[in-house]
Amino acid sequence: MTDLHKDHNGADDQHGRIREGVDQARDAAAHALDSARHRASDAAHATAETIETNPLGVLVGGLVLGAIVAAILPRSQREKELLSGVGRKINAAAVAAVAAAKDAGRSELDGLGLTPNAARDQAKSLFQGVLKAASTAGTAAAQAGKEQVKSTS
Repeated sequence: MTDLHKDHNGADDQHGRIREGVDQARDAAAHALDSARHRASDAAHATAETIETNPLGVLVGGLVLGAIVAAILPRSQREKELLSGVGRKINAAAVAAVAAAKDAGRSELDGLGLTPNAARDQAKSLFQGVLKAASTAGTAAAQAGKEQVKSTS
């Protein structure tokens, strides 16, 4: 057998191992994605059940999340110029809407026998559950990728 033939066979073997590693990585990624989809679906179902059983708690959680996002995003100078007059009108309408929502929320809570602290705790619990589900799915995907890299090394 010539040296050229030996080199060709060695290259074929190496190419085959690389292809096998890529196929395994692709399979692991597909599995991790499928697993993440199932977990996200489960989290969505759990969230839907929570919304059905306690819509007011979800409303509070949404308001809290919206306030956090609004506090984080900075305004540009152009936005300030364009919205200065509109901002006052929106602010007045928002204050009236918040007051109406607050009154309606209090009435609903009183009717259900829930305290504001219990509603806050449920909203916090829901938000933490969604974050945990997303974190678990991300961790599972990362772990599957690490294991695949280790197994092909």
